[in-house]
Amino acid sequence: MTEPAVQVPGMGTVHHLDDHRPTTPPAEPVTLVKDPPPESTSTPPTAVPQVSRVVRTGRALRTAATHERTRATGRFTVRHGMYVVGGGRIVARRAWEGRTASRYERMLRAAEAAGNLDLATEWEERLSRFRAARHQRRMDLLSAPVKAAKGAAAGLGITAGGLLLLGIILAVANENFADLATPTLALIELIRWIVVVITVVWGPLVVLGPWAALLALWGVGRHQQAAPQWVLPARPADVGAPVTPSVVVTALRDLGIAPLRQAVKEMGDAGAAMLGPIRIAGCGVEVDVTLPSGVATDEVQKRRRKLAENLSRHEHEVFITIAQAARTVRLWIADSGALDEPIGPSPLMTDTTLTADYTKGRSPWGQDLRGDAALISLYQRHMLITGLSNQGKTAALRALALWLALDPRVEFRVADLKGVGDWGMFDGLATVLIQGPTDDHVIEATEMLEDLVKEMDRRIQAPPGTVFTPLIGIVDEAQVAFMCPVVDSAKRPYGGSKATARYFMAARKIHNQGRAVDVLLYQGTQDPTDQNLPKLVREGAHTRASLALGTESQARMALGDKAVDGGAAPNLLRPGLDKGTVVVASDGIKIPAGQAALTVRTHYISTDDAAQIADRAKALRDGVTTLHTVDNGTDRDPLMDVMTVLGDTSRVLTTDVLKRLTALSEEAYGEWSHLDLKRVLDGTGAEPYKSDGRMVVGRERLARVLANRDTEGSASAAE
Repeated sequence: MTEPAVQVPGMGTVHHLDDHRPTTPPAEPVTLVKDPPPESTSTPPTAVPQVSRVVRTGRALRTAATHERTRATGRFTVRHGMYVVGGGRIVARRAWEGRTASRYERMLRAAEAAGNLDLATEWEERLSRFRAARHQRRMDLLSAPVKAAKGAAAGLGITAGGLLLLGIILAVANENFADLATPTLALIELIRWIVVVITVVWGPLVVLGPWAALLALWGVGRHQQAAPQWVLPARPADVGAPVTPSVVVTALRDLGIAPLRQAVKEMGDAGAAMLGPIRIAGCGVEVDVTLPSGVATDEVQKRRRKLAENLSRHEHEVFITIAQAARTVRLWIADSGALDEPIGPSPLMTDTTLTADYTKGRSPWGQDLRGDAALISLYQRHMLITGLSNQGKTAALRALALWLALDPRVEFRVADLKGVGDWGMFDGLATVLIQGPTDDHVIEATEMLEDLVKEMDRRIQAPPGTVFTPLIGIVDEAQVAFMCPVVDSAKRPYGGSKATARYFMAARKIHNQGRAVDVLLYQGTQDPTDQNLPKLVREGAHTRASLALGTESQARMALGDKAVDGGAAPNLLRPGLDKGTVVVASDGIKIPAGQAALTVRTHYISTDDAAQIADRAKALRDGVTTLHTVDNGTDRDPLMDVMTVLGDTSRVLTTDVLKRLTALSEEAYGEWSHLDLKRVLDGTGAEPYKSDGRMVVGRERLARVLANRDTEGSASAAE
């Protein structure tokens, strides 16, 4: 029995396997779809999903909406729209404050909150006056209608009468009675034309008026930036931002001092306890910062530039000094750009009646960084001012001398070793005025100082109680004198820093004893070094001031270690930009407690203005004859003088030679020592030698030297 065939869909009739009857092959299925190309044996590719039109549209809209150009356009639209809204709000507030007492009440509350009772009282008085005036205006409004009616009636009557009078005049003049109404008709015609003009213009005014008002509001809003911050245009770095406690603490935290940063992080008040009150100080603010334990004040001082940048300031706009309290630094932070603004003219120019008092007065030298007047006492104080070239040193020193010149008691002896006329106005004011940079001028300046020493000695030896007039010696460009290589006939150098240097020793003697008898020395020098400004000379000055310098070591030379360690930094002043700004270390000027120096922006007095002040000073005096060279008497020849005192004696003890030279000329040889005599004779062949164990000078040897010199030409005479 055979299995019946099975009908399989798509394959035709299929017989059972045991069915041995022949089978017909299945027919190929018929399809209307084109056969696909033969596939490779590799893995078939994944089908790409089809993106719907809605998704593509959404993506396109999102891209368009988030595009930078779209965002910029949106910000632009919102910004300028908010300018109009904000401008309207500002105008409304101004109108409201102009009609009400809200402004006065706001300022009164602010003054009370700040604890300024004087200011609060002043605003309360202003408020009372405003209310009284407003009440009077309201009372006047009650009678305004009656006054307006009376005024209108009076005006109408006067106008009608005037027109009638004018018509009568015209009628009489023209002999025409009809002209009596001509002025009235002319006025009516004028009124008609005014109405016509208004009718024509009124339409455009109505159309343009609202747009003009919107434009005005937009202008007010734009000027005040009355729009949200997120739509305002990007601004540059926040330079000159207000100094707030959070700004100061953040700037200190980010200095790179690990203990300071950790301490600020651990403080519960985010570091606010470190700060004292922020006080307005001149063209900036001042704040004391008490550093946490483990942070030294010099660590903050060394990071001045970084601190300034953290505060959005330039380096020269931040000053760090040591306050009186322990572990405390005082920050003075200038308003951005304020130090680049010039200060006002000197009171010596603005007040032509100003006089000086050397003993009790103080010179108006300039302004400190707080904007207060910097007044300095010059009484019995030697002075040194230094700095780089062309920074205003001469002008700063000359300003002090000009103030002193207004005291007729003060005598000046001036040596200007630059010699370009900066001190020319002292001709007729100073008793000695030397001007020039040559070695001859240095010799004269040295002799001027030596004359000051002689006058000082005379005063010291005067009877007790003697009153002396002030005598001021001024040497500008003193480095020229210290560097002078000239040697005198006694082989003593004029320049140098050794005990044999004449200029150096004269300056030292004046520094040692001059102030007690009012003999003072003012020196100006540039670019200080140990060679052109010896240590003993710079430390002998009571008032030391410095303009811009190049290095900290120069700052220490100029002001001393104490001032620099206390925060004085003339080396951080900007050459050229801070011209005329000096850092002063002196007890003659008021320096805040805890500071060792004060930064002063000096008043600039030009050469022409200085001449005017000098003329006023000359008018206070009876007349001064100015010497332009120092007269030290007849030049002497030391070898000839030694030969003279030897006489006919073959050998004379050196001690006796010195005594005889002193008797011959006290002025020339009174201060000579054995060393001076030896220098004169060394190298000549007539040097002192021992005879019977004592030093003597031989006449025969000296005569031979003089004979040879007369033959070859005298070097001493040539000098």
